[in-house]
Amino acid sequence: MDNIIEIKNLSLTIKKTEILKKINISFEKGKIHGLIGRNGSGKTMLMKCICGFIKPTEGEIIVNGKRIRKDCDFPDSVGIIIETPGFIPYYSGYKNLKLLADLNKKISKEQIKSAMNQVGLDPDLKLHVKKYSLGMRQRLGLAQAIMENPDILILDEPMNGLDNDGVNDMRKYLLNLKEQGKTIIIASHSTEDIEILCDTVCEMDKGVLTKI
Repeated sequence: MDNIIEIKNLSLTIKKTEILKKINISFEKGKIHGLIGRNGSGKTMLMKCICGFIKPTEGEIIVNGKRIRKDCDFPDSVGIIIETPGFIPYYSGYKNLKLLADLNKKISKEQIKSAMNQVGLDPDLKLHVKKYSLGMRQRLGLAQAIMENPDILILDEPMNGLDNDGVNDMRKYLLNLKEQGKTIIIASHSTEDIEILCDTVCEMDKGVLTKI
């Protein structure tokens, strides 16, 4: 079994509140792993720890053989949607992604446009992001997550704001990414999403993670 992410004895306490409690879990490469649980159960905080955004109180996270916040600050080759994606409201979708892509200088304009096309957005649309629907913003967030062709995707409620067609498109797209060998961790309130997409499922409740 080839585990791309390993989490060992992970705990997080913020202002004397235990957010995550002794989490031990590994995620196998090339599969879709589901996280379910109520709001406030700790799912988003776990994702933020994996991404290096929050330092855990104890324990360690190893992504692609590197310990987060020890060997590196952030994991390599990870695309992320956590909470509502933030974009510059007075820029177009393409201009927002171009600005972000220019930070790493890894990809071309064509690759940005390809990512937008793949999620059903027109890269030539001049509409400002502030006039986007929630579903369009969500698609733009996914385009941002995938545009640099990462090995791992960490997606917190990626179906938010999508209509039925959008949800179906997104499911097909994520299954296609799995076929390409990507590893995906997805948090979703939808049992249907989890059943259709996920190879493994874990439930988070009051900071405790249980494999189902």
